[in-house]
Amino acid sequence: MAPDLIVIPARYASTRLPGKPLRKIAGRTMLERVLANGNLAARVAGDCELVVATDDERIADHARALGARVALTDPALDSGSARTHAAALQQDHLPGRVICLQGDAPFISGEIVAGLLTRLREGTAQVATPVYQLDWDRLDRLREHKRTAPFSGTTCLRDGEGKALWFSKAILPALRDEQKLRAQPLSPVWQHLGLYAYTMAALDWFVGAAKGTYETLESLEQLRFMESGWTIATVPVPMPAHALSGIDTPEDLALAEQAIARLGDPFPA
Repeated sequence: MAPDLIVIPARYASTRLPGKPLRKIAGRTMLERVLANGNLAARVAGDCELVVATDDERIADHARALGARVALTDPALDSGSARTHAAALQQDHLPGRVICLQGDAPFISGEIVAGLLTRLREGTAQVATPVYQLDWDRLDRLREHKRTAPFSGTTCLRDGEGKALWFSKAILPALRDEQKLRAQPLSPVWQHLGLYAYTMAALDWFVGAAKGTYETLESLEQLRFMESGWTIATVPVPMPAHALSGIDTPEDLALAEQAIARLGDPFPA
């Protein structure tokens, strides 16, 4: 069987932050940071390869200089998952499982990425994604953040076995009698990390399916699966110290540098 594959989609074009993958955070480009985490994940998981998917030669050159393989993809592709699929099809052997590790998510650790592959390898799910349970301080911070950025931060409802019930840019669930709930250290709210592992069959289906109603309304591509009855397994992970999972604006870059200065640099040696 062909090795599994980690794909890092990395686009130059961005309305709010052009050239994102080449922007530096504490002296290292965003792509360098994501690549280091992806390479660590491939080593931990074993039997796994990595490729950068991009439509821009500047990013391709930088990725190659960092020792990465590159798949050039069509600029018209409209999502990271579609670019991941295109890169997977370019491999010499079609992988059985594929991870889409976004090129603007430098703080998602290699261990989390490897854990998703393990979940697919050992279970029956065809799609898996990580979530973490918020303590009350982080929930309060998320609420405050959404006052000015209502579509930043995604929450997840899950059943007792970890199957996703829904994802939303709203904070779910609503909390009645919250003061009583606050006697516990953790809130009932789970936040989503924007990282997906798919079987190749699931990814094939995704790119061929039309956008769903709620996917369009919330701009959450995983809802395409949920609206069509697919099961998404959620993998609980520790609440990240560096809260930014994705970086979309110059303000996010500044926050990332502040987090590194305060908490230390998670770049793997």
